[in-house]
Amino acid sequence: MMKVTYLGHSGFLLEMESIYCLFDYYRGEFPKWDCDKKMAVFVSHAHYDHFGKEIFRLRDYFSDICFILSSDIDTPADEDIIFIGPNEETDVFGMNVRTLRSNDQGVAYLLHCGGRTIYHAGDLNWWHWEGESEAFNKMIRRTYQSEINKLQQEKIDLAFVPVDPRLGEQYCWGLDCFMKRTDTKYVFPMHFWENYKVFDRLMLEKCTEEYVDRIVKIEREGQTFLLAI
Repeated sequence: MMKVTYLGHSGFLLEMESIYCLFDYYRGEFPKWDCDKKMAVFVSHAHYDHFGKEIFRLRDYFSDICFILSSDIDTPADEDIIFIGPNEETDVFGMNVRTLRSNDQGVAYLLHCGGRTIYHAGDLNWWHWEGESEAFNKMIRRTYQSEINKLQQEKIDLAFVPVDPRLGEQYCWGLDCFMKRTDTKYVFPMHFWENYKVFDRLMLEKCTEEYVDRIVKIEREGQTFLLAI
């Protein structure tokens, strides 16, 4: 089993048998900790809504802690910090960590941990903006699809993928591309700016019909989910 807690926006806490994985935290209340576990903190890029410096206070609670930060983040180096760029790989607490290149800023993360495969997109998404040029939107589409294609041989147990309502009718293009090109068991939509109505929209979209039962519906900050993975 894995326990997943939604902390807000793109922030999630994963709890496994001996380790926590915290992704893109910048606000939200933490649950009660088991400080005997290890803590791996992932930050996909430096944008304020993905990187809160409060994460470094977790050093006060965990003796075994590691911060895996995208290389675009400007913060002093320390022995418990690993800076990682696009298309790189490292091992942390027995986990294999691999990155993809975001088409916005920073990286997306792919983890292999205890027989599980976990993906967190950060800001890697199909960012189709109506106000941008055709050339820009074409570049975004190509770069997004190229990165997602790298995941086609993976069996992903758990994924976190943006569905940004600011994109208008194109809000779910990135999620749809991801779900149709990967073998993913559960997906958490994220980056929806606390507009929870986006989940009702997703459930009614024709494009989501073949994987709607794999979309995890979030209803509030601090909500927890127990998943059989």
